[in-house]
Amino acid sequence: MNEHEVIETLKMIQEEKLDIRTITMGISLRDCADENTKKSCAKINDKIRRLGGRLVSVGREIEETYGVPIINQRIAVTPISLVAESCSDTCDYFPFAAALEQAALEAGVDFIGGFSAMVHKGMTPGDRKLIKAIPRALSETGRVCASVNVATTKAGINMDSIRMMGEIIRETAIATKDRGSVGCAKLVVFANAPEDNPFMAGAFHGIGEAESVINVGISGPGVIKSALEKIRGSDLETVAETVKRTSFKITRVGQLVAREAARRLGIPFGIVDVSLAPTPSVGDSVAYIIEEMGLEKCGAPGSIAALMLLNDAVKKGGLMASSFVGGLSGAFIPVSEDLGMIEAAQQGALTIEKLEAMTSVCSVGLDMIAVPGDTDASTLAAIIADEAAIGVSNNKTTAVRIIPVVGMKEGDFVEFGGLLGRAPVMRVNRFSSSDFIKRGGRIPAPLQSYRN
Repeated sequence: MNEHEVIETLKMIQEEKLDIRTITMGISLRDCADENTKKSCAKINDKIRRLGGRLVSVGREIEETYGVPIINQRIAVTPISLVAESCSDTCDYFPFAAALEQAALEAGVDFIGGFSAMVHKGMTPGDRKLIKAIPRALSETGRVCASVNVATTKAGINMDSIRMMGEIIRETAIATKDRGSVGCAKLVVFANAPEDNPFMAGAFHGIGEAESVINVGISGPGVIKSALEKIRGSDLETVAETVKRTSFKITRVGQLVAREAARRLGIPFGIVDVSLAPTPSVGDSVAYIIEEMGLEKCGAPGSIAALMLLNDAVKKGGLMASSFVGGLSGAFIPVSEDLGMIEAAQQGALTIEKLEAMTSVCSVGLDMIAVPGDTDASTLAAIIADEAAIGVSNNKTTAVRIIPVVGMKEGDFVEFGGLLGRAPVMRVNRFSSSDFIKRGGRIPAPLQSYRN
C-alpha cells in the first residue's frame, strides 16, 4: 500500500466507520465425540480453550499494530448434532450448549456458533435432540448461537424440519420473554447454508473445512455511501464501478488482517467475507446506500434493482482483491441493525413481503425482524418455507432470523441492545397457512439442481 492508500484507509476507519466486524476461528470438534456426555463436553472445552485461547489477545495486538477496529472475536465449531450423536447416555443436548458457553467465556470471545443441525433432507435422532434443546440452550446461555439448515438446491425443502422450527422459534421466544424474546436473535434457519460463514448467528465449522481456520468478516456501509455521495447524478454504470472499486479497497484491509491473525495464531487463513453488515449507528446503513442511489426511501419501487446492483458490485470488488472470498459476501438487510431499515419500516416503505422480494438479490434473507408475539408457529414456519423457496430456486443462501416478541403487537418497539439494535414490530399477514404446513414431507428439488 502506498502513502495515498494508507491515508485513504485511515479516513475510511476514522470518518466512514470501516471496521473488521469479526475474526472468527473455525474449530473442528469431530475428534471430541465420545459415548459419555461428560467426557465429550470436557474434550470440547479443552480443545476450544487450547486453540482459541489467544484469539482475543491477538485481535487486540492487530488493532494496535494496524489501527483497524476489530469489533468481535468469535468461534465457530462443527455442528454439535454431529458430535453429540455418539453419546449414548443422554437424550438432552443442553450440556453441550453449556460446554460451549463455558469455553466461550474462558476464551473471552463474544459469541460461539455451531449449536447446529443439517436437516435439509431428513433428521436423525441426534438432529431431533439438538433441535429440541435449542430453546433452553439459547435462554440459559449468553454467547451460544444456533442454526439449522432446512433446505438445499440439491435436496429440496424439508417441510417437516421447517414445521418443527416454527415451533422451536415460538418456544425460544417464550423462554426469553423477559428479555424481549432475544433468544430468537441467536437462531438462524438456513437454506443452502455456507460452511465458512464468519457472521453470527449462523456461523458453524463445516465438515469440509480444515482442523482449524481463520475467517474474517468485514463491513463498510459507511464507506460505500461516502463514495457514492461524491458521484451524485452519475449514471448507474458509474455507481456500480464506484462500489466495485470501494469494495476492492475494503477487502484488501480485511485480507491483511485475516492473514496476520492466521500467521500469529499459527492457523490457516480461510476466507474473507466481504459483507456490508450494518449497525444501529448513524451512517452505517445499507438502506442509506440504496437511498443515495436515488430512491426516496428504502422499499420504494426500484429498491430491488438498486440492491442487486449493490450486492453484485460488492462481490466483484471483493473477488478482485482476494482469491479467497467466501461466507455470505454482499449486502445484509437486518431490520433491527440498520437505522435506515428501521426508519423505512416505521414509515411503511418496508413490509415483510417487500423484504422477502429483496432477499432474492441480497446475501442472506429475512434478518432480525420482530413480529407480534401472538404469531403462531405455522405462520412462522410458512415464512421460513417462503424464504427457503427463494434460496432453493435461485441456488443462493437465504435465511430467516425472526423474533415473535412475546407481549408486543404491531407498531411497538423492542430494544435488543448492542449490535442487535432495536426493531419495530412489523405486521404479519393474518391469513392462515396451517393446513399447508401440516402436510409435511419434502418439496422436491427444482429442475436446475440436476447438473451432473
